[in-house]
Order: sequence, then C-alpha cells, then structure tokens
Amino acid sequence: MLDLRDKGVGIFSRGIARIPHLSTFLGTTDLVRHPTDQQAASLSAVVGWGAKPNTDIARNFAARHRLPYISLEDGFLRSVDLGVNGAPPLAIILDAQGVYYDATGPSDLEQRLNDTGPDAPLADAELLTRATQAMQRIVTSELSKYNNSPPAPLRDLPGQRRVLVVDQTAGDMSIVRGAVPPGAFGAMLEAAQREHPDADIFIKTHPDVLSGKKRGHFSPAHHQGPRVHFLTDNANPVALLKQMHHVYVATSQMGFEALMVGVPVTCFGAPFYAGWGLTDDRVAIQRRTAQRTLAQIFAAAYLCQSRYIHPDTGALGTLEDVIEHLEAQREMFARNTGTFYCLGISLWKHRDVRAYLRAPGNDVRFCRRLPPPNALPADTRVLVWGRNPERAAVEADCRQQGIPFYHMEDGFLRSVGLGSDLTAPASLVVDSRGLYIDPAFTSDLEHILEHSAFSEAELQRAAALRTAIVDLKVSKYNVDGGDRLSQAPPQDARVLLVPGQVEDDASIQLGTVDVRTNLALLQAVRNANPDAFILFKPHPDVVSGNRRGHLPDDLARKYADAILYDASIAHCLDMAHEVHTMTSLVGFEALMRGLVVHVYGRPFYCGWGLTHDRHPVPRRTRQHTLDSLVAGTLIRYPRYLHPQTMAFTTPEFIVLKLRELTDGSPNLSTRAFRPVRQLRRLANLLQGIIHARKI
Repeated sequence: MLDLRDKGVGIFSRGIARIPHLSTFLGTTDLVRHPTDQQAASLSAVVGWGAKPNTDIARNFAARHRLPYISLEDGFLRSVDLGVNGAPPLAIILDAQGVYYDATGPSDLEQRLNDTGPDAPLADAELLTRATQAMQRIVTSELSKYNNSPPAPLRDLPGQRRVLVVDQTAGDMSIVRGAVPPGAFGAMLEAAQREHPDADIFIKTHPDVLSGKKRGHFSPAHHQGPRVHFLTDNANPVALLKQMHHVYVATSQMGFEALMVGVPVTCFGAPFYAGWGLTDDRVAIQRRTAQRTLAQIFAAAYLCQSRYIHPDTGALGTLEDVIEHLEAQREMFARNTGTFYCLGISLWKHRDVRAYLRAPGNDVRFCRRLPPPNALPADTRVLVWGRNPERAAVEADCRQQGIPFYHMEDGFLRSVGLGSDLTAPASLVVDSRGLYIDPAFTSDLEHILEHSAFSEAELQRAAALRTAIVDLKVSKYNVDGGDRLSQAPPQDARVLLVPGQVEDDASIQLGTVDVRTNLALLQAVRNANPDAFILFKPHPDVVSGNRRGHLPDDLARKYADAILYDASIAHCLDMAHEVHTMTSLVGFEALMRGLVVHVYGRPFYCGWGLTHDRHPVPRRTRQHTLDSLVAGTLIRYPRYLHPQTMAFTTPEFIVLKLRELTDGSPNLSTRAFRPVRQLRRLANLLQGIIHARKI
C-alpha cells in the first residue's frame, strides 16, 4: 500500500479536492492545491483522476519535479447513489503505475496479479479466505458499484435461456483505454445472438444513461430483433445477473460481478479481470501471464488495491465496513418500498420523516386526510405520528382493506436536546402493528421480544452497546443544566429515583392504570417506602415549560427528600439504588445500569421478568435477560440516522455521536433563559421547514 505520510500531496483538480475524507484516503493531512514549482520539494506525490486528458497538468508537474504520479479512481463498491448525482465515494483505488482499467500499459493491480512468487500477497491463505467470505456477502446481499436500484424483487425475465449484453457510457475511459476495438458493442450483440441462437438477449443500460447524465451505445430504435430486449429499469445488477446464463461485456465491472455470481463471461475489451484464465477473451493481453482464481483477483482488486473509509466515522475503514453499511441501507430501503401517505404530520417533521422513509423509487406524500380508495396506488402505505385516537377509524379502515398502516415515534436514543424544542431525532421507530407506548395492542417491539430468537453475536453486541451507554452516560435527550444536590443523601440511605413524566403524554394516557400523575406516583412510592430517600426528577419537557405536568415544590417536597430539576438523568441514576416509575424510559435506562426497577404502569420493558410490576401484561410470557431486552429494544426495533450524511446507521455510532455532541455543547439546560430557548426552537423549526423538501 502506498505510503504518503511523510510530505504533502499535490492536487490540481477541484473535483478531487472536494472529495470528502480525501486526506484519509491518501493517508496525509497535507493537501496542497495547485502547488508551485517552489513547493515541489515539500511534496511526496501528485495525484490525478484516472487516465483523463485533464490530468496532463498534474502529470507534467510530477514528471518535471521527479515526483510519483498517483492515479485515483472510484472503488468497486463505491456508494449508494451515483457519482454523477454527487454521492461521495466510500472506496478509492490508488495506482502509482497506471490505472486499473487502462490496458495500454501496466498498473499496480496488473503487476500484483502477475506476481506468482511464494511470498506474494496473493499466496496468503488468510487473505483469500477473507476474499471468499466478502464475495459471498456481496452476492447474497446483491451489492454493486452503485446501490441505488429499487429494493423490490426483480421481475422474472422471459425465455428459457437468457444472455446479457452490458452497455456502457459512450466515451468512458475504460473503453478508450480498455483495448476495445471500434464497433465492439455492435459485434458483441451480434456474437450473443449468433452464439446463443435459442436464447433471449437482454441489453442492460448503464445507470448514468438511465439518470439522463450520459449516452450509451445501444438504443431501442436502432437495435431491434424478436429476441432482443432492452432493460431500461434501474435493476439491481447482481439480482439481474442471477437470472442470466451468459454475459457479454466490453470492460464493464458487471463482468466481474457475473463471475462472482458464477455466470460465464465473454469480454470484447481488456477489463482488469480478463486475461487471467477466467473469461472468454476476444482481445489478447500479452502482459497478463499468470492464471488466477476468482478469489485472487477479488483480493487484489477489492482488498489490496482499494482504500475504504468507515461510512459512519470518516476514518480509514475496511471493505467489510462498507459492505455492512451498504447492507444496512439496502435492508432499510426494502422496508421503505411503496407510496407512503403521511397523515397530519407537522411541517417541521417532514424533513426527518422523509429521511427515515427514504428508499430508491418510493414516494413520500404528506396530507391531512387520505384520498378515496380508488385514488390510492396499489403500493399504498399509511403512516401517522404517535398513537393518535383521532386516526383510529382511518387505521381500522386501512387494516380492513389490507393497506399497511404504521405509527412513527421517537426512538430511545434520540438527541442532544428536547423533542419539544424541535431538535432533530437521531432515532425513530416505525411500527407496523401498534406502538411501544400502548400496551393495549401488540407492537412490533413486543412481537420481537415475545417471539424472536437472538443469536450469541447479537447478545454480545447488546452487552457491548449497554456498556457503552452506561460508561458514556448517554440517555434519550442528554440534557444537563448542572443541578446537583446541596447535600448528599445519608450514607446508609436507600435512594429511590422517581422520574417525573409529562402528564398528558400518550405513554401516560395509554400505559397507566391507577397511578396516572406525578403526585400520585410520589404518594405511592412514599407510602410503600416510608424510610427511603426519595429523589424526584421532573421531566425535562415539563421543566422547560413546553409540556404539562408541573408539580409545585411545596407539594412535591411532602413526599420527596430532594428535587433535581436540571441534572442529567445519568447523574441521578448514579445516586440511585432503585427507580420507581409509571412508564418512563428512565426505568429501562436504570435496568441497563443494573438497578432495581419498580413499575407502576405498563411500559414496554415490563412483563419480561426484569422489573417489579404493579400491573401485569398477560401477552408477555417470555423471560428475558438484560442483553436480550437490549438487543430487541435498541438494535432490532428502531431506525438510526447519521446526522451529517443522513444515511442509516447503527446504535453504536449514535451513542458515540450523542456523547461527542454533549461533550462539545455549552450548558444544555432545560431551564435556560426562555427567550434563548425559544430562539433555539425557532431555529430548529426553520431548519426543518427549509429542508423539508430537499431529501
């Protein structure tokens, strides 16, 4: 791997300079744009993009000053969306000799594949095992260079035998430099028809052509025939290849993906994977003398020659990091297919709802009421925020008609700041059965906890996630105004934390039975524990003045020994031995910290054998460990969104991000000077509205 750490790297391209995380890809923090002759001595190399003619300035500068010239190109697992649409690369290939697609001269990749010595990297058994496992994941998850195809299953194609001819963009450098003779694309189509007289021939249009950004070599107007079919849908390349019996390419990466799927490939040019004994080559490449396995070519191209960034952190990553990220995006896209009618959702939430429902080819519409049934598309889905009784009739009608109906709500690791201050959420849930705050109906979370099996890997992941949350003192809102007790509880006291709640909140209205107010909760706790030290922590939304549930001090102090209005919940939990709550998420956070939890309502985490429950939930019959509860609640159920890239992400990253934001924030008080908080709220509102239609 090229080492560029010693000195700076010269860049003459504005496009290259704009690549996010470029310094990480190159392994240097010293990027010099348009270096002068006087700066040449401070450089270790000059970089340019591929074999394009506009790299001449950079190449000439490097040659004049005897500096290495390094070509950059997109990696083979590049991104979700297209580069022409502005999607930044997750993988880049660095080459000090040439470019991997340039068959007119040698490249680092070609040299690596020609090296058959006993100490050559491609003789490493561990590397080849890793390559084999990665290929299996790519094929199983149907990943490709771009991953923006709709997640719907590919339609079955006609014909008993199917042959694919892969089109490419006109003038692409992999064609210009890929030893592709004139007329090769027409010859490819003729050969496919001649060599497979009983097969249906399918022409695959390039994604950049489908997007309208570039031109291809084939068109339905000029390439017709009874057996010729044009595929102009944005189909998943690997899913398409799984239906083929033979593939013809000039230099397309789809040829290599076909080899991974197990489909024979004929090459009319000299792509990086041709000439090694795996393809039917119509162009000779004399320099390529070795016979290579598929795993060796994959290892050389995807593992040895490519560099990756971690999609969440932007740090140097691995192929597996990118595979995992792309798998997660595809999984969420599959959940988000269809036309969503989002009923009665506040305008400031539109941006976030669109982001959490994002998928290629779907449609998210906001409306006050549902159109009549005969006006609804066949793929209609209906979504509402929370558990709104006013929408109960609509939900009943939808479910009777077989229209999927969803409830959306804040997740359990939400933000740095209150939802009532219109702070964007890092986590939301989309529930197809009910909602976790309503024990009257089964929710997706309850279904997961009642019926799902968790692997040992999931349980280990849950344990590590729980440890991170506790160690980093992360909670739902992560606000802390710095309130502390003026005097610590007596050393031998049993400290009971009583978290206040918003009394008109849906979780109280739906999840409580006999104890329904903060005052009633304090009374019940004191009556059952006359000698305990009771610490009352009012809800931050109530302290902020945004929501109802304020309990006057003099009344609260009849039952509580101390009140902390503006402290983090983590600080309060650090002092407590037990938590007594109606339905608060604080009870779940207390369980993660190993505290005893008494539940006076019916929250999602009760009834699984981990809490002392005042009211049972008969449907919940399974006994959970803490880690299985965490696995279902924080890993399987919610959705998480990266606050910068707006890509779907993991709870582990969100925990780190919330901690980072908390560390870098000023006093996150819920009792801040009201005009200041109102300005913050207004800023969040405006940001939500401005960006509502940009996603």
